[in-house]
Amino acid sequence: MNERDRIDPQSRIPLEALLSFMPGGFNAIADIAARREAVAGLLATMGADQPVNPNVTHEDHFAPGHNGAPDVRVRVYTPTNAPGKLPGLIYIHGGGMILGSIEGEEARCVTLCEKLSIVVASVDYRKAPENPYPAAPDDCYAGACWVFANAATLGIESGNIGIYGGSAGGGLAIAVALIARDRSGPKLKYMMPIYPMIDDRNVTHSSHEVTQVGIWDRAGNIEAWKCYLGGKPADQYAAPTRTKDLSGLPPAYIDVGQMDVFRDEDFDFAMRLNQAGVPCEFHVNPGAFHSSENFAPEADLSKRIWAARLETLRRFIDA
Repeated sequence: MNERDRIDPQSRIPLEALLSFMPGGFNAIADIAARREAVAGLLATMGADQPVNPNVTHEDHFAPGHNGAPDVRVRVYTPTNAPGKLPGLIYIHGGGMILGSIEGEEARCVTLCEKLSIVVASVDYRKAPENPYPAAPDDCYAGACWVFANAATLGIESGNIGIYGGSAGGGLAIAVALIARDRSGPKLKYMMPIYPMIDDRNVTHSSHEVTQVGIWDRAGNIEAWKCYLGGKPADQYAAPTRTKDLSGLPPAYIDVGQMDVFRDEDFDFAMRLNQAGVPCEFHVNPGAFHSSENFAPEADLSKRIWAARLETLRRFIDA
């Protein structure tokens, strides 16, 4: 049985369609600028049939960058006719530290905003290799601090703000939580790193197992880490698995697919959180590949994944 045979059948259909159009997947495009264009084009196509949601408004703001760095764009999504202050969610998009954008994940932010009746603040960040570490976590932390400092103006309950991110965004969400802890910064109520990218070493079983799925396999992950680190050694904010002390972090929820290169590093991190006294709920989704719920949104598996996340977010918000 090859790797793709282990993928959920409904989720495999759109994956195979993508790979028939783009053999080898996105990582087969060697030039990163061209790869960014391809990813942006696909995401635009995936969201092309979604009408403007009249129940959500959004506005771009700019937070001061860290230590004189460029301003950080923060797109704030607010339910239309919000009755008063609402819970807040800081959202960090994915893309392996080299790809992705606020626009590419707008549909998810709108959905979270509407379904949960919360204010979602999507924080942009500089990408590698042009801007290697620590540009991304510096930007994300600056954006998070700005959200807390401007909570009243944004209509957010300052004591009810969590952080959410997928893939690279998940790793950056953890980095923000670590920096906030270590600098006595804003107090996040919870964190929800989804299949987070957190270990630069690529030594786990799953990092060797997942090589031919076509969406963020081993080779692409190794390349992305090289771009992100720029030849420098990783510390705990670049690669959170290197953190020795995980105590004092906010309660967490992590999920990852069975056929995801990040599966085992995420499992290890979740177990270490619990051992450090940080409540962490962890799910492995059988048959799921990296971001499969976004590539195959109509699959029953994808619907279950999103239902579990939304239920967990409601629980965190109401706690």
